[in-house]
Amino acid sequence: MTLEDIKAAVDAGQTVHWSNTGYVVHKDRLGQYLITYLPNGSCIGLTDRGGHGLNGKEAEFFIAQPKVAAENPGSQSIPDGQGRGVAPGGAGAFPVGRQL
Repeated sequence: MTLEDIKAAVDAGQTVHWSNTGYVVHKDRLGQYLITYLPNGSCIGLTDRGGHGLNGKEAEFFIAQPKVAAENPGSQSIPDGQGRGVAPGGAGAFPVGRQL
């Protein structure tokens, strides 16, 4: 995933991981994109200090598939585990990287 893809996915409410599911990319209240290691809460910026280079390889970032989707790939409405399920074509159902 590119930097723009990652930011768009996070902004759309998708769960983005780095390397494995122990690392989650999120946006803090100051608008900074961070990578947090869930077991101990330690975090690092998504990018270098200049804001351009990812702190990780593009190929190492991925969007989590909800458990329901993994068990039932043909499901029409898949909740993300936080009460924000979106049906295909509904609000927030944009391909990663699409500009609004």
